[in-house]
Amino acid sequence: MRMKQESVPGWMAGLRKRIRGPKPGLSVQMTMAPSPRPGRRLYTEVEATSLKAGIMLLLYPRDSRFHLVFIRRASTVLHHKDQISFPGGQFERGEDDVRAALRETHEEIAVPAETIEVIGSLTPLYIEPSNFCVYPVVGVLMETPSFRSDPVEVAEIIEVPVDHLLDPAHLRTETRMIDERRVRIPYFEYRHHKIWGATAMVLAEFLEILRAPEGA
Repeated sequence: MRMKQESVPGWMAGLRKRIRGPKPGLSVQMTMAPSPRPGRRLYTEVEATSLKAGIMLLLYPRDSRFHLVFIRRASTVLHHKDQISFPGGQFERGEDDVRAALRETHEEIAVPAETIEVIGSLTPLYIEPSNFCVYPVVGVLMETPSFRSDPVEVAEIIEVPVDHLLDPAHLRTETRMIDERRVRIPYFEYRHHKIWGATAMVLAEFLEILRAPEGA
């Protein structure tokens, strides 16, 4: 998504409004869900019993294009090892989704919390295999950041232009054997990376909001 400098404030104001309005929700998230999906429960059914994590969709400019940052999780972490995800992690005592997402973004990729403008949240998503309910937070940086990864938790930082993700030419599907079942996996392709699972489901809702016309 290439933006002229003078058009950014108006576009950002429109995005803030849409992010804070009604969300596309589960119907859009499910367009990128594995099939069959492991578990059918909604986040509203498990909020009292699930583990909770805040994740950060961080939007920022680089070379006149807005980007989102992803991480490839290290092979030594407890949950979702080696998978591509948004920066984020489990709530600590007294935290909500925003505080957890900001703290984890700082810990994992060294972006100070005070530099991020939080413009809203997306629809939470329950991940049954790990019993986590993830709460997506959308943050904006108006300056290009300098990332530094935590070597314990992050194997790789992946920066993806938003216009690449919006282009349906980069949607793919493959079939894998998972727990002795054939599972159809939709994913976003970027170079040699495959963004799938819960990350792709959350991303699908965000991209649908970006596609919404101004004033929607």
